[in-house]
Amino acid sequence: MAQSSKQLTRKVMGRLRLASQGLLGPGFGSVPEAVRWMTAMQAQDLQSALWAVGQRVPGIVASDVRSALDGGTIVRSWPMRGTLHLLAPEDLKWILGITTERMVKSAATRHRELGITAEDVEECRRIAEKLTADGQGATRDRLFEAFEAGGQVTKAQRGIHLLWVLCQHAWLVQGPMAGTSGKLAGQQLFMPFDAWIPESRAVGREEGIAELLLRYLRSHGPATERDFSWWSQMPITEVRAALESIRGQLAHVEFDGVSYWLSPETAALLDGVLPGQRTLLALPGFDEFLLGYTDRSLVLPPQHAQKVVPGGNGVFKRTIVSGGEVVGTWARSGTGKNGDVVPEPFDGVDLSAAAQRSFELQAEKYLKFMAG
Repeated sequence: MAQSSKQLTRKVMGRLRLASQGLLGPGFGSVPEAVRWMTAMQAQDLQSALWAVGQRVPGIVASDVRSALDGGTIVRSWPMRGTLHLLAPEDLKWILGITTERMVKSAATRHRELGITAEDVEECRRIAEKLTADGQGATRDRLFEAFEAGGQVTKAQRGIHLLWVLCQHAWLVQGPMAGTSGKLAGQQLFMPFDAWIPESRAVGREEGIAELLLRYLRSHGPATERDFSWWSQMPITEVRAALESIRGQLAHVEFDGVSYWLSPETAALLDGVLPGQRTLLALPGFDEFLLGYTDRSLVLPPQHAQKVVPGGNGVFKRTIVSGGEVVGTWARSGTGKNGDVVPEPFDGVDLSAAAQRSFELQAEKYLKFMAG
């Protein structure tokens, strides 16, 4: 598809990404629909992940996303980058099939430091299968107790690494919420994988990388092959081969001498009035709009990057996005009905009266969502 005559700017590119991710316009009709379209949504911090879905599915509240986890219509696991994501359940096993080997190899040094051997993994697998055989699942703490009783140390992150390996090999998977308050708040029960996800697609490696790339570019575009290589941890040589097989299903634009790929539907917005010029959004920390790319300078001015990820520590603060560009962060103070949402614009950014009102509406939406 030929590039539109509309002049591309960073803000225009940002608004195209907002459109691809369902953050402009009607959004998605359900929680599973949104998660399936996004393919994988970063979910290390569950509260942030709930709001990320809430920003893409109009009219829902946080309990609707938790209910989807409880019902197994979406699933939370470690499909890539050693980080938790939300996915469609039928996608998890085949994605693990093309990512697990590389991730396990990358963790080998740490596992040697922790004294984790193949025999230890097999023993923990046996213990976990016995503990969860009744179909009721087990909390992380209950699994750790069983591991310890079986002679497997779980301190110093050894336990979570053992659980991670069991999930990487699709022996266990996180299932329904273990509780919503107290010690269990935010935790999920670990379930036998095939019992919790009885139907999984079978996809080969080449076909899988091509599908993953196509879905990523359609849901995250405009994006580059290197963005996808970082996001999925797929070798760039395999990414380029996959791109050759699917490029006919995509549109292509050039910006600052770099090739970007996106869906034809999103690219078609360049031929009319591209929405989002006055749209202001309060996005969660770790949202795919910012995190889902190796080069975030397209939407986040480099001079402000430290304000979003202080010290480069990997913890992303909540962001204010205006017209396709990150213009500040925001914070929540207090809890419950006494909670407040406070904007923190970057230096030199003055929110207009209209933008301030838009932020207030976003704050009201967020508080209502999290309380539901």
